[in-house]
Amino acid sequence: MSENSVIRFGGATGVGSLPGGDAREAARTATGSFEDFPFLAELPARGPGADMIGRTAGMLVDLYARVEPSGWRIGDRPGRDTKRARSWLGEDLDALEEFTQGHEGDLKVQAVGPWTLAAALELRNGESALSDPGACRDLAASLGEGLRLHLAEVRRRVPGARVVLQLDEPSLTAVLRGQVRTASGYRTHRAVDRQIVEATLRDTVGAHADGPVVVHSCAPDVPFALLRRAGAAAVSFDFALLTERDDDAIGEAVEGGTRLFTGVVPGTDGPLSDPAGSVMGVRTLWRRLGLHPGLLAEAVTVTPACGLAGASPAYARQALAHCVRAARSLADNPE
Repeated sequence: MSENSVIRFGGATGVGSLPGGDAREAARTATGSFEDFPFLAELPARGPGADMIGRTAGMLVDLYARVEPSGWRIGDRPGRDTKRARSWLGEDLDALEEFTQGHEGDLKVQAVGPWTLAAALELRNGESALSDPGACRDLAASLGEGLRLHLAEVRRRVPGARVVLQLDEPSLTAVLRGQVRTASGYRTHRAVDRQIVEATLRDTVGAHADGPVVVHSCAPDVPFALLRRAGAAAVSFDFALLTERDDDAIGEAVEGGTRLFTGVVPGTDGPLSDPAGSVMGVRTLWRRLGLHPGLLAEAVTVTPACGLAGASPAYARQALAHCVRAARSLADNPE
């Protein structure tokens, strides 16, 4: 995707995770809530292999991971943890296929990006893969190949869809700042050079040559400019964590054609404001940046602040429906 090409997306979608363990119910919710922009639900409550790290580890090609007491560790061969992760992903894809018959338009799938994966996966010595530049390269290459196969499978199952890939990178800022802790917990891994981070992300984004890529982080200080340069068509973030320090980067992103996936609806149970109130901060940001109100609906997709795995099923459904109403409010009343 060229940096200046404006890519259209639906007005609202989910982030990825939902509560519970029923794949069909999750697919019904994820597709029924967003007719224009459904997503492949993730159900981490099922246990190891359904969590975001395990799920993506199951997609790797010629690399395998298993669960240790300390977390996911790279191993020599596929074991029961890899098989379980792949089985659950297959179950989720079966359910998605059932509920997207005849769907034409955007469909979002999620996977962990290369740097959060490198920060989370352990090598045989128990240290994070982040400690070894060669391991980071191998991991990124394996992930890119695994994503190509996964995306081809999604396109085969839902042939009318434009598949949108979301790369989850909650650890990206910590990787850039040297804030990822070592196994002992007493030190941190040194910061990875920004150019290496950007180049690796660009290669991973390039694994999805047939559709746009969104990069999601619900951590503070999302590196908007770096993600744009790496080829992300959109950046997904927790709107409540923005500060005025982010203004210039956001203004440049919007003017450069980057879509903003603004997480404005809380991810855990609580009272929801009226839909217009949920996006009031987005309108305020727009005025502060001097951007044209008519750009709002073109530039913003409304989402929950982060995944909904920690919410009750009833609240998760309410939150997704609320995103749709909030997006409609932005489109109808951009001022």
